[in-house]
Amino acid sequence: MEKQVAIFIPAFNAASTIVNVLDRIPLNIRDKMAEIFVIDNHSTDNTSMVVVDYRTQNNLHNLEVIRNSQNLGYGGSQKVAYRRCIDKSYDCVAMLHGDAQYAPELLETLIAPILEGRADMVFGSRMSGNPLKGGMPIIRFLGNRALTTLQNFFLGTHLSEFHSGYRVFSVKALEKIPFERFSSDYHFDTEMIILFADQKLRIVEMPIPTHYGDEENYVNIWDYGMKVLVTTVTYFLHRRGFRRSRNWTKIFGN
Repeated sequence: MEKQVAIFIPAFNAASTIVNVLDRIPLNIRDKMAEIFVIDNHSTDNTSMVVVDYRTQNNLHNLEVIRNSQNLGYGGSQKVAYRRCIDKSYDCVAMLHGDAQYAPELLETLIAPILEGRADMVFGSRMSGNPLKGGMPIIRFLGNRALTTLQNFFLGTHLSEFHSGYRVFSVKALEKIPFERFSSDYHFDTEMIILFADQKLRIVEMPIPTHYGDEENYVNIWDYGMKVLVTTVTYFLHRRGFRRSRNWTKIFGN
């Protein structure tokens, strides 16, 4: 039986970029997808209407748009998306951001390890390539390096970075992760990697190009960095019994 694969596109005020993202999904991938769904996180522009118009103009019956009735946060949109994939019994879901920072052209490459049974999560790593050449601001580059070094130390992992949002998941693996107890903020992504590592699920990294354009960035890097660091250190202390964490108690259910 052919595997059921979905593409999930989180979008917030992405009316100016979402068509570029959809256009760049290779036709051989686009036509084989069980579903391509955009979650519009209560945008204040016409993101949803742009997607609806695109679906009509291109006769894409497998393209759907879901508009959150309120802004659920970056992590909150992922919770909606992954629950949808579990409920629909998909085999695999790829997250592709609506701001065109990640290359849709690489979808087939990143999806392959999941479909071939070689990975539970595939992580597109910018740091494996040349992120500065792709326009990554130096402060973000240095912050990424510093946080990744600390996270690898506390988690016993050897990842090249933790902070790319280009990710592909086995839906069966997602069923084992209590992601609906995670933060609804941007460090949802960090909690996801921590749980995959904690549960000994297979994470495969693959290099991706870096692109920074003039798209709006809604992440406060200092706030994000502090939350990532606190999340990682409290996990380390909690798991080793040094200091009980309210957050990790909630996530683990004990």
